[in-house]
Amino acid sequence: MSLAFGRHYLAIPGPSVIPDRVLGAMHRAAPNIYQGELVEMMPGLLRDLRRVARTEGANVAIYISNGHGAWEAVNANLLSRGDKILVAVTGHFGRTWALSAENMGIEVETIDFGKEPIDPARVEEALANDRAHRIKAVFATHTDTATTIRNDIKAVRQAIDAARHPAALVVDAIASLGCDELYFDDWGIDVLIGASQKGLMTPPGLGFVWFSQKALAASEGSDLVTPYWDWRLRSLSTEFYRYFGGTAPTHHLYGLREALTLLLEEEGLEAAWRRHAVLASSVWAAVETWSQEGDIALNVPARSSRSHSVTGMRIGSGGAARLREWSEKNAGVTLGIGLGMAAPNEPSYGDFLRVAHMGYVNAHMTLGVLSVMEAGMRALGISHGTGALDAAAQVIAEAV
Repeated sequence: MSLAFGRHYLAIPGPSVIPDRVLGAMHRAAPNIYQGELVEMMPGLLRDLRRVARTEGANVAIYISNGHGAWEAVNANLLSRGDKILVAVTGHFGRTWALSAENMGIEVETIDFGKEPIDPARVEEALANDRAHRIKAVFATHTDTATTIRNDIKAVRQAIDAARHPAALVVDAIASLGCDELYFDDWGIDVLIGASQKGLMTPPGLGFVWFSQKALAASEGSDLVTPYWDWRLRSLSTEFYRYFGGTAPTHHLYGLREALTLLLEEEGLEAAWRRHAVLASSVWAAVETWSQEGDIALNVPARSSRSHSVTGMRIGSGGAARLREWSEKNAGVTLGIGLGMAAPNEPSYGDFLRVAHMGYVNAHMTLGVLSVMEAGMRALGISHGTGALDAAAQVIAEAV
């Protein structure tokens, strides 16, 4: 017997839950792409994208792409073949981002922190040793969606400044934007990367790049940029079609407009940050309680380094894979795979999973996922501590 009949819940870290109002805004006939409301909404979209990133003066480029496309846009605009970058790696997406640059002819130096957050002192040391200032940029993920580590971006900027190094600070905030506190201007970020399908509650297909005047100046003469990826054409043109290198992603823009209204006007960005922090804390409380008995643990031990948008955990002896299968088949909940925590051919590959609490997610959805997970552990005979649901509920009760 299965109890999965009904609305399925995708509790993976992107694509996240899409609000019905966003879907409704997209469910319409194709608009005129030369004049009228679509063209007229563009200044407001750019203004609100700046608000999400907490920047007054950064340029904004929108690409018809996923996050990998936004990575490539940044690589192409900011760098030339043979340029060198420093990549602070805290998981699968840091490594993949470094590889994308390397494949474009960029020299990459990596500091791999494994399953630990970025140590700013090591970044400072690497930059101090670069006396010729060959390193053009430091790449860092705010939240690595795989390990679920959240990095202290402000501290990375301070490390660059302490080394008296001119490198640009480039940040991947794809998994944190709209979910975690982030301040482009105040933290001294030069380039920020986002995407539509996580905290911005819009289907996959839009990549965003915010870039400072310093980054714009540094991009002069790049030999990697092509007309389609050129962020000048995307952000500084007066012709509407140039924002998108051709035909606009019409229905995505309508969906994004509705999502930004929900986030900025109806809930408020600070309230959204707080909601994500509380929901994350409720998940941590449950996992910490389960871990009191059996082979269960959070991926990130330090609370200050845990993402507020997604939580990774380990259940040994393949328990995570068995729980994911049970939850989807019997309860209609899909949990995220443990991406990058172990190779598919390693025995521990089935020991990891991720629970997303990003975007259009509230208390009953998060508590419901935790209840399904506990039911699955009971059904599968996975040893776990008792009282996890009470602990999660207490976090919610104390927050409201």
